[in-house]
Amino acid sequence: MLPSARFLICLSLLLPLAAVAGDGEASPDAERLDAERLETLLYQDCGSCHGMTLRGGLGPALPRDRMQALSPKALTHIIRHGIPGTAMPGWEALLSEAEARWIADHLQTDNRLTSLDD
Repeated sequence: MLPSARFLICLSLLLPLAAVAGDGEASPDAERLDAERLETLLYQDCGSCHGMTLRGGLGPALPRDRMQALSPKALTHIIRHGIPGTAMPGWEALLSEAEARWIADHLQTDNRLTSLDD
């Protein structure tokens, strides 16, 4: 998929989040929908490089045990700013700090892939 097409897909997934974020306190239903959108982003858009099950592809596998080796702050930074010299782009233009932190927390705690032995 072309980078511009990926950008448009991500933007369409994240625009509804901006509307909720502007309201202050999100309702439990809005928080659930935000989590569903971010999980979809993770397993589909991140999955386009890391594999739909996060077992790797163009990018490395992202099992929970490997993600727990990084601090939440470091993982959030990688998500938002990418890794220079690699294919890992920064998602700062599409993800707020809180959204990137949610993805980092999810990778470290609720990740479907607990280890590469799964």
